[in-house]
Amino acid sequence: MLDEIMPPWVATAERFGDPPGITLFPEEEALVSDSAEKRRHEFRTSRHCAHLALRQLGVAPRPILRGDRGAPAWPPGVVGSITHCAGYRAAAVAHGALSIGIDAEPHLPMPRGVLERTATPAEAAALDLLGLPDPGRLLFSAKEAVYKAWYPLTGRWLGFLDATVTFTPPLTGFGTFAAEIAVQGPGRPARFEGRWLVRGGLILTAIAVPAPSA
Repeated sequence: MLDEIMPPWVATAERFGDPPGITLFPEEEALVSDSAEKRRHEFRTSRHCAHLALRQLGVAPRPILRGDRGAPAWPPGVVGSITHCAGYRAAAVAHGALSIGIDAEPHLPMPRGVLERTATPAEAAALDLLGLPDPGRLLFSAKEAVYKAWYPLTGRWLGFLDATVTFTPPLTGFGTFAAEIAVQGPGRPARFEGRWLVRGGLILTAIAVPAPSA
């Protein structure tokens, strides 16, 4: 699924569940040694996806530890993003790009009160035009992808209401979205463009920002 909404220069890997027998580097295992079993499973499978995606780029196996704010610390010259939700884990990586942001969510109604904290009134009203049941979680997912693409470029926090997202309905299997960023300044992107897909009880959103020469 993820490869359908990513450009061809991005390597992706995904798993629907947690296959048994995944072995990570000891340094990676140590990151979740004190975590609950559910967290260890999702971490292992997510890191496994990251290793598979890196292998597609020809990157030698190495531990993927935690960087700033807990984000994956990718090898030099690589950008990427990891996501997981119930029943799904995925990673996307690329050489020579500026940033990548991916997010997966279950296609379920938003908890009460969350949409009001993550959407402007105009955004919430526009969601009805997509024809999806309970589209609020799609907006939430898109804003998560925006943040994951934003933070590596700026090193700064971005609030949900700092990005205004507009969607286009799916035309060829996936839809697109654009995010206008209200927080302006030198080196801060003013806009992101991404793609979204809803299928099999899952919502996927993805942003890939190429290098200027790409």
